[in-house]
Amino acid sequence: MNDTRVPSRVFPTAQQEAETANTGSGTPQTEHPAYRLAFQDMDFLLREDLRPVRFQLELLKPQLILDAANIASTFVMYGSARIPEPSKAQGLLELADTPQQKKIAERLIAKSKYYDVARELAQIVSNFPLDEAGKRHFVVCSGGGPSIMEAANRGAQDVGAESVGLNIVLPHEQAPNPYVTPGLSMQFHYFALRKMHFLLHARAVAVFPGGFGTFDESFELLTLIQTGKIAPMPVLFYGKEFWQRVVNFEALCEEGVIGPRDLNLFHFVETAEEGWEIVQDFWRNKQAEG
Repeated sequence: MNDTRVPSRVFPTAQQEAETANTGSGTPQTEHPAYRLAFQDMDFLLREDLRPVRFQLELLKPQLILDAANIASTFVMYGSARIPEPSKAQGLLELADTPQQKKIAERLIAKSKYYDVARELAQIVSNFPLDEAGKRHFVVCSGGGPSIMEAANRGAQDVGAESVGLNIVLPHEQAPNPYVTPGLSMQFHYFALRKMHFLLHARAVAVFPGGFGTFDESFELLTLIQTGKIAPMPVLFYGKEFWQRVVNFEALCEEGVIGPRDLNLFHFVETAEEGWEIVQDFWRNKQAEG
């Protein structure tokens, strides 16, 4: 025997077995759900008992996708799904029927500038070079939806870069925005697993004005840094006027429920360049510290 090559595997692949299993004999036994291969049995996989397995799958699949794309770190952008693109903002006033609706529309229009800021920030960070191992860093990652999320993915596409979108299944239909890279557009069932994937690779986070979802994601991040469960990273809050109006950070400190140092966990910023400079300074200092 002159050929000494050893095969890499001796068992058939799961896909090969699945194809074989699907060519049953048509008997009552082979047609019964009990006979299905476990990983092909959707009724089985969706049982309440299988929730831990679904957790594991939802953790593993996105990780494998990011690894295959050579993504080592991300630049996460949180923000409202309701802030309009500036060119479309005036349309909100036309739809306003009451003084209250008009007031809300005016406030949203005033915040529409952050669509452009998020887009510009994404353009800047998406030009970050590959490392020596060919890994990609500061890849833009958003929630995959409209408004600020759309601006983030759009900015990356503007400069020919790929970007990540982490969508969530909601009672009302939410399709990924058209600027997310298709191969990096993922959908989650569990909010907890989605939030975990936002932060597993994050090395900087920009938080734009937003509602409950933005609060949930950003304040969980601050809590993780505050409690030492995650290493510190640059956290940028865009729109100081907005954030200081809706959250009284100083009062939290004065009431003693957070410490003075906790106010240093984040930075108020307004422009894309200002935010990116803070991120670069943070990691330069970390590198200098060794």
